Amino acid sequence: MPKRTDLKSILILGSGPIVIGQAAEFDYSGTQAIRALREEGYRVILVNSNPATIMTDPDLADATYIEPITPEWVERVIEIEKPDAVLPTMGGQTALNVALELFDRGVLDKHGVELIGANARAIRMAEDRSEFTAAMERIGLQVPHGGFARSLDDARRIVEETGYPAIIRPSFTLGGTGGGIAYNREEFEDKVQSGIDLSPIGEVLIDRSVLGWKEFELEVMRDKADNVVIICSIENFDAMGVHTGDSITIAPAQTLTDVEYQKMRNAAIAIIREIGVEAGGCNVQFAVDPKTGDLLVVEMNPRVSRSSALASKATGYPIARIGAKLAVGYTLDELENSITKTTPASFEPVLDYVVVKFPRFAFEKFPNAEATLGVQMKAVGESMAMGRTFKQAWQKAIRALEIDRAGWEIGRTLADDRLGEETPEALRAALRRPTPERCFQIKRALLKGFTISEVAQLTGVDPWFVAQLAQLVGAERAFVALEEVPRKELLRMKRLGFSDVQLAKLRGQTEREVREQRWAMGLHPVYNTVDTCAGEFPAQTPYMYSTYAEETETVRTDRRKIVILGSGPNRIGQGVEFDYCCVQASLALREAGWETIMVNSNPETVSTDFDISDKLYFEPLTLEDVLEIVRVEQPDGVIVQLGGQTPLKLAGPLEALGVKILGTSVESIDRAEDRERFEELSTKLGVTQPPNGNATSVDQAAAIAERVGYPVLLRPSYVLGGRGMVIVYDEAGLRDYFERAVRVSADRPVLIDRFLEDAFEADVDALCDGETVVIGGVMQHIEEAGIHSGDSACVLPPYLLTDQAIEEMREYTRQYALALGVVGLINVQYAVFEGRVYVLEVNPRASRTVPFVSKATGVPLARIASRLMAGERLVDFHLPEQVPVHGVAVKEAVFPFNKIDVDPVLGPEMRSTGEAMGIDDSFGMAFAKAQISSGMNLPMDGSIVVTVNDRDKSNVVPIARRLHDMGFKLLASEGTARHLQTRGIPCERVFKVNEGRPNMVDLMISGEIGMLINTPLGKQSQFDDRSMRRAAISNGIPYVTTLSAASAAVDAISALRNRPREVRSVQERIAAGAADPLRPRTAATAAAARPVPAGAAAGE
Repeated sequence: MPKRTDLKSILILGSGPIVIGQAAEFDYSGTQAIRALREEGYRVILVNSNPATIMTDPDLADATYIEPITPEWVERVIEIEKPDAVLPTMGGQTALNVALELFDRGVLDKHGVELIGANARAIRMAEDRSEFTAAMERIGLQVPHGGFARSLDDARRIVEETGYPAIIRPSFTLGGTGGGIAYNREEFEDKVQSGIDLSPIGEVLIDRSVLGWKEFELEVMRDKADNVVIICSIENFDAMGVHTGDSITIAPAQTLTDVEYQKMRNAAIAIIREIGVEAGGCNVQFAVDPKTGDLLVVEMNPRVSRSSALASKATGYPIARIGAKLAVGYTLDELENSITKTTPASFEPVLDYVVVKFPRFAFEKFPNAEATLGVQMKAVGESMAMGRTFKQAWQKAIRALEIDRAGWEIGRTLADDRLGEETPEALRAALRRPTPERCFQIKRALLKGFTISEVAQLTGVDPWFVAQLAQLVGAERAFVALEEVPRKELLRMKRLGFSDVQLAKLRGQTEREVREQRWAMGLHPVYNTVDTCAGEFPAQTPYMYSTYAEETETVRTDRRKIVILGSGPNRIGQGVEFDYCCVQASLALREAGWETIMVNSNPETVSTDFDISDKLYFEPLTLEDVLEIVRVEQPDGVIVQLGGQTPLKLAGPLEALGVKILGTSVESIDRAEDRERFEELSTKLGVTQPPNGNATSVDQAAAIAERVGYPVLLRPSYVLGGRGMVIVYDEAGLRDYFERAVRVSADRPVLIDRFLEDAFEADVDALCDGETVVIGGVMQHIEEAGIHSGDSACVLPPYLLTDQAIEEMREYTRQYALALGVVGLINVQYAVFEGRVYVLEVNPRASRTVPFVSKATGVPLARIASRLMAGERLVDFHLPEQVPVHGVAVKEAVFPFNKIDVDPVLGPEMRSTGEAMGIDDSFGMAFAKAQISSGMNLPMDGSIVVTVNDRDKSNVVPIARRLHDMGFKLLASEGTARHLQTRGIPCERVFKVNEGRPNMVDLMISGEIGMLINTPLGKQSQFDDRSMRRAAISNGIPYVTTLSAASAAVDAISALRNRPREVRSVQERIAAGAADPLRPRTAATAAAARPVPAGAAAGE
């Protein structure tokens, strides 16, 4: 069945900012789909608000709209672009929900737009829990559902039949948002009400408990001719009750019998046919009773999912690419397998290796958060590893997580494994409770003599997996007992996945000693190909994983080559922005004729797609793993400055072992990171720093703090994302911190800076080739000093800084870049305090703002930087010394506070998972778009609560006056109300939580509040008003905790009320920038911006 020729243009909906439950896997799938459809000659239009992904680069889609993914804003794009179809299955739950709403509102019919990939009926049947249950009953399959509730009364009736524990799952939410397990009536009613509030249709499903059952997933694809293939089976290590995104997963499934697998396969095929996913992929989740083998269908996602990305990387089968082509009419047998180039896409992949995925959590950022894992997802990223056996892949996946464990090893302390003591009773209690550390608690239990069956019973983990892990414990004991280590025994341990670091610890050696011993024996890993067919057909795409065997399948070419080290699993502080830079580098260097070799372990991202680089090594980013790849490939150099702190930490050790590091030298990186050397450089350049010092003891720290003056900012050196960073206001706070923070970064001092309270902060990104500097952008933070740059909203160009301050920052950045001999990218952070510019830090590497600046200016900073690292000169790119911005761009952070129950007050340690971007011709509208995209729906009328600290009372007056003049009713705490009333601003007093009822929280829960303005300050206030801020999050009420953000929000509300809501593609903004950057967006200008088809005459 040939592709459809009646379609000319297709709109793809992205997934928006990275959040827990909807992360970089949708950037990967969307990017693959865009490339696949353009390959077929379709005009592709994209709507996505995430600047951090390669998907929103102007050279990917034909028209890229960085706009909010809401029905209102997407409708504006449809009005202008007039697409023939919408593909909603590549943008996660966000895209599905918006597409369905556009369909229900009649917008798609009105504009003649068709849903492809999955129609409205299929989406509704899969996503609406009650319709899905009815569909399963029609085909004779069972579900664990007890019933559907739209009220507490409904829920109480259902739970009388299901009993406790009961599982609550809201309809139409992502990542299990609002879901939970209730063990009693009080918990049940609380979770049901929360779930109803969070569900877009006000409905929750109440499941009978299948806790302890085994969980499996199948990735399935279907075409319009009703051909169906199973791409991959995935087994969860953790039993039912832990969200699959939080569970360790294994592919292919290891513990199913052939009969059980066939039964599951037949069920999945029946499900995709009944739901009616006409063309594309879907994910089906099953529960299996380990005692009886009974099979239940848990849910089905009629779209590309997190598991689809994992299955795609695990098998090499490009699910999103094939899915996009099926959506435009192809059948599976007509499409080639992109890996083999000889077999059709209708061949089901076969694996001759094992894949293990480990989730990456961020509880180190939220030490007071509840770490018990349940049906609501909490992981922020994941690592994946491949090996010839489960044991090998298990160990590799752990060391790829970058959690300071070289493999499956217990923590240095009991607390590292979330234990208070190691008695049998304490271990049993811990094993019953799923946490991120449970896999390490299992090791402690096995070391203590727990039996395989006892561990399996306590954890719900299948005994086969526990037995495999017990074999690793036995292997360790045997290895330690050896008097000498012969080659055979060392090879055995390497085949079991043990790293050199692990083996060194077991025998009291250093990593270097083990490596030299292993090399002397001629023991090196070989590299096997991921080929989708278990070696039956030759693979045309070099996609490799390491193992210890006799024969290698990697072939070194004689081309000039560069190795790019990726950023590893996503985490707070090191997200998809760095993967974006690595992808840009790979594409740019390939264009320049280099062979590019990517090393990464993250299955979610674009960098690990099979065709981004000339060769992909899916390996952990450790010294051992990278060194072996470099030994085989012998590249001209290695790029470490684009993947964040992960590859940067490897720069020194790699260089010491003779590996050439491209770009800025390791010496310069250390000069910027080392506080004393950096201070020396700043003094030489005449740039002012806040008073500071380095401390390696608590007494030294106290003396420095006394000298520089409180409050002080404390931080460990060589960290990313503000890890361990805190502001302290007195010596008691300093001493408490110092005892806890010394371990955050080993062998590095704690840095102490005078904290410039109420200063404005700014970021500058620049390019340098050692001789010439181009300033990419100067961004002003909207929040005041003290909030991590990754968590602060920022605006480009700056909107409040003076021209003099901006010029000083540009000049200082030039001086730093040249003095450090930067080749590539540099990021400098400044503070403006009482009219004076201070430098806070210099990072001679890619920063998380690079994608945002690139989208705002149209200048691909990471692409150019990679070419500079490869030896090209900056002048040859013909960039202006100051790159212009096409409008006003605002970046807003997105936080996980709806999934992780902590106080949302921001500080110097980064807590955001992603970011959204708004771009417009006015600051107010750009900020409004960024807020909408990040989930903050600003009120147009109603009541606003204002409660600010004493220092902010005078500055809140003009903000409150503007809100009153705009017709808002102001409610305030006693002190704030009194202050506003005495200045002629009408305001009603409302109780704080402990003052009486009804209080602020009561009003929020009742839906009477449109926005909360609450500014804490100082030591005590960090703990005040938490319930008020949590109530705002729980009830979807916009809240701001700084006056700068409050002022910007008022500008945004004014813009939404008074300005037309216009959309312009990034491509049009860049093209129009030189002539008239303020040209209004109309249907006529959109038509003029479209390329004329080949052969069409002008005016036709």
